[in-house]
Amino acid sequence: MAYLLLVLTVLFWAGNFVLARSLVDILPPFSMAGMRWTLAFLILLPFVFNHVKRDWRLLLKHWKIVSILSLFGVAAFNCLIYLGVQKTTATNATLLQSAIPIMVLLVCVFVYRERLSKRQLMGVFSSFVGVLFIISEGKFSTMLSLQLNIGDLWILAAVTCWTIYSILLRYKPVQISGLSLLAANIFIGNLLIYPFVYLELFYWEGQTFSLAQFTLTQDIVIATLYLAVFPSLLSYLFWNRAVAEVGAAKASLFIHLLPVFGTILAAIFLDEQPQNFHFIGIGLIFSGIYLAIIADLVRGLRKPKLAVK
Repeated sequence: MAYLLLVLTVLFWAGNFVLARSLVDILPPFSMAGMRWTLAFLILLPFVFNHVKRDWRLLLKHWKIVSILSLFGVAAFNCLIYLGVQKTTATNATLLQSAIPIMVLLVCVFVYRERLSKRQLMGVFSSFVGVLFIISEGKFSTMLSLQLNIGDLWILAAVTCWTIYSILLRYKPVQISGLSLLAANIFIGNLLIYPFVYLELFYWEGQTFSLAQFTLTQDIVIATLYLAVFPSLLSYLFWNRAVAEVGAAKASLFIHLLPVFGTILAAIFLDEQPQNFHFIGIGLIFSGIYLAIIADLVRGLRKPKLAVK
């Protein structure tokens, strides 16, 4: 079940990137993040009110870890992503996003001394090569021409924030329900975002967005609803649940599916036909996930159970 949740999470994230890029010329980054998370909180509130009412003392008791998770997982990560996509190419952004599993793996190995098998390491390598194959269109010489710009630095900062968030989830108090934690993270995240929204709309110079000329169209409403429900509410619930079950290192490997789903969504909504390098890259990615996760899972299911006397 955890692995299905991870696949759905990455699928929703891919949709987030597609819509975020389409809204860049309509909404500035902090305003986009504020609208997304405000709507997400309003949708979630009726369903979590009783949970929060029951857990509010625990949330206050553990306010430090709850606030840190809100900062890195909600406020910083999303605002930095929206800042980054305005200044960098999709190729660079996808590559840097795909660094999350490697960063999580390094933290787990060197900080928490988690031991990984050779098969898992081979799986990570295979998946990462598959990602490189897709974003370079099968030409690894393309990777040599990549240059970091300010947008890449924002994306890299966002990747770092999500890595920290994923690792720190292990410190979430087990007594706090997932719904209560999500509601608290969104609420605190909004408190952290809106001062920047105010500055963005009224004080920062050089922006092309005009609040007076803004029109709430049907497309903006639909896009914001998607951002609020799928990559916000459902993705965070699914991700937190999956990380609790399989750990951050294994869960983060599924982020390598991001360019796979991006290719599929582009074919459906943008009428872009997949090329041979897409299929080769997707094959490498799924081979990596099999080596790192599914092979051990299947072997565990086939292992005969000892009879209990």
